[in-house]
Amino acid sequence: MIENAVMALDALFDPIRLAALFTGMIVGMVFGMLPGLGGVAAVSILLPFIYYLAPYSGLAMLLGAVSVVYTSDTITSVLIGAPGSPASAPTAIEGHALAKQGQASRALGVGFLASMVGGLTGAAILFVAIPIAGPIVLMLSTPELFMFALVGLYYAASMIGKDLAKGLAAACLGVLLGVVGPAQAAADFRYTFDQVYLLDGFSLTIVALGLFGVAEVISMLAAGGGISHERVKVDHWGEGFRDFWKAKWLVLRAAVIGVFGGFVPAVGASASTWVAYGHAIHSTKDKSRFGKGEIRGIAASEGANNATVISDLVPTLLFSVPGGPAAAIFLGALFSFGYYPGPRMITQNPDLMFLIVWSVALTSVVGAGLCFAITPALARLTRIPFAIIAAPLVLIMVIGAYQSTSTMGDIFMLFLLGGLGWLMKHGGWPRAPALVGFVLSGPMEQYFWLTNQIYGWSWLTRPGVLIIGSVIVIPMFLSFVRRLRARGRKAEPAPENALPTLNAPSHGIALVLAAIVSVMFAYALWETFSFNPASRLMPGLAILPGLPLALYLLVRGLRGYRNDFSRDANELWVLVALFVYAVAVWAFGLSIPTVALIAWMLLVKARMRIWTGLIYGTAVFAVIRLLFDLLRGDAPVGALIPFS
Repeated sequence: MIENAVMALDALFDPIRLAALFTGMIVGMVFGMLPGLGGVAAVSILLPFIYYLAPYSGLAMLLGAVSVVYTSDTITSVLIGAPGSPASAPTAIEGHALAKQGQASRALGVGFLASMVGGLTGAAILFVAIPIAGPIVLMLSTPELFMFALVGLYYAASMIGKDLAKGLAAACLGVLLGVVGPAQAAADFRYTFDQVYLLDGFSLTIVALGLFGVAEVISMLAAGGGISHERVKVDHWGEGFRDFWKAKWLVLRAAVIGVFGGFVPAVGASASTWVAYGHAIHSTKDKSRFGKGEIRGIAASEGANNATVISDLVPTLLFSVPGGPAAAIFLGALFSFGYYPGPRMITQNPDLMFLIVWSVALTSVVGAGLCFAITPALARLTRIPFAIIAAPLVLIMVIGAYQSTSTMGDIFMLFLLGGLGWLMKHGGWPRAPALVGFVLSGPMEQYFWLTNQIYGWSWLTRPGVLIIGSVIVIPMFLSFVRRLRARGRKAEPAPENALPTLNAPSHGIALVLAAIVSVMFAYALWETFSFNPASRLMPGLAILPGLPLALYLLVRGLRGYRNDFSRDANELWVLVALFVYAVAVWAFGLSIPTVALIAWMLLVKARMRIWTGLIYGTAVFAVIRLLFDLLRGDAPVGALIPFS
C-alpha cells in the first residue's frame, strides 16, 4: 500500500498534472464564491477540456475543482448569507451573523482552517481505510440509510432557534417542495398544476438561492449601508487562528463525522454536516450564542462538509453510485477514460485511488492558503454599500438559476422562493431545515419505498434502525422532561436573536406565513388522493406532521397577533421591485430590464455619482452577458419584444 501511495504522489507531481490540478482548483474557488454555481458548475465547465489531457491529468483537474468548493463558498456564506450548498447552511447562519457584527475576518479565518483540516483528515482516514471502506458501506441497508437521512433532517429542524414547531414545520415544507415533479416509485407527476416547467420538479440551485440569497439581498438592500454595521478590523484576523485552536478537537470530530457521512450515497454532506453542527451544540456549555454568531458552529460545519468531499467518492468508486452531482460527473469522466469503478478497483487501480487522496490533501492546503491571502481584502467588502455589491450579485443569482432549464420559469421561481425565504426569515421560521428537507426528500423517498417493499414494517425493529433512531428519540425525551420540570416556573424572556436574523420575528408575517403553509399542506393532502399508493408515501410523510404543525402555528399566531407589518414595508417594496424585474425580463428580454435594475441599484440605492455608476454598471452588464454566453450560450428572450 505504501509503495502505491508513493507512486501516486510521484505521478501527481508531474508538472503537467500539477498544473492541471491547480487550474481546476482556481476554477473551483471562483465558482465556489459565486452563489448558485458551485461544484457542479465548476466541474461541468471543465469537463470539455479534460479530454485534451492524459487520464490522470484530466481527473486531477476535476479533483482540484471539487476539493476547494466547500472552502471558497465559506466566503459567500459569511459575507452574503447565501450558502453555496445545503451543507454550508450552518456556516451561513453563524458566519453571516458574525459578519454583521464586524467579525467577518474572524469567521472566514476559522472556516478556512476548519475546511483545510477537514480535507486533510478525510484524506488521512481514507489513506488507511480504503481496503475496509467497501464492507462499511455494504453494512448499511435501506432502513439504516433512511434513518440516517431522517436524523440529518431532524438535526436541521431542531438545532436552530428555540421554536421546535417552526423548525419541524419548515423541514416538512422543504420535503413537500422536494416531492414536486415525477414520483420515484410510480408513474405519477405530483403537484405540477399542468405546467411543463414543474414536470422535473424544482432545482436545488433555485431553492437554495431563493430561500437564502434573494431573501438576504432584500433585507440588506432595504437597510442600506454595508453588510456590517461595524468597522472590520482586518489586522486582527489572526483571532481566527486562536478560535480555531480552541476548537481543534471539535474540528477533528466533525471531520470524522463528515467522512463516515460521505459514505452514504446522495445523503452524506447534507446530513453529516448537521449532525456535526448538532454535536457542536451539545458539546458546548453556553448554547445561547448558536444562531447569533457562534464560532464553534462554523468550525464543526466546515470541518464536516470538506471531509465529505473525498468520502463522497467512496460509493462512486466502489459501487458506481455517485455520492453527489459533482461525483456523478466525475464518474462519467472515469468511464470516458476507461476506468470502471467497482470493488475490484482497489486492487486493479490502487495508484488511482491514492492519486485522489493526494490531490484532495494538496488542494485542501493550497486552497485554504489562497483564501487566507485574500481574506483581508474580502473582509473590507462588508463596509462597501451593499447596493454596489447587490447589482452583480442578483444578476449572478439569475444566471445560476437560469442554468436549470433555460426558461423564464427559472427566474420567476427564483424570486417566488425568494419571497418565501423572506417571509420565513421575518416570520421566525428557520430556512435551513427547509433546504435540507428539500435535498433529502429524493433519497429518503427511494429508501423509504424500498424499505417498505422489502421489509414491510418489520424494519422498525432492526438493531441498526433502533440505534440510529435513538439519536432522535433520546434528545426529544430529554427535552420533554426539561419542559415538564420548567412548568410552574416564571417564564424567561425569549432571547433577542434565537434565530439566524438580527431582528425579532414579525407577528404579522408569521401569521401570514402560517396561513399560506397551512393552505399548501391542505391542498397537498387533497391532491394525494389522486396518486398511486406508492406515490403517496413521501408526500404523506411531509403532510401528516406538517399540516397539524402549520395549523398549530396559525392558531398560536391568531392568539398573539400584533399588527407590525409597517416595520418591514421597505423590504416589501424591494421584493416587489425584483418581481417587476422578472416580469420585465419575460416581456422585453434580458438587456433592457437588466440595465434598469443596475441603474436603480447603483444610482438610487447606492447613490453613486452618474459617471462612476455608468462605468461600473457598464462593466457589470458586460460581465453578466459574458457569463451567459460562456455558461448557456443564450439569454432570456422577450415575449413582447423578441430580442434580448
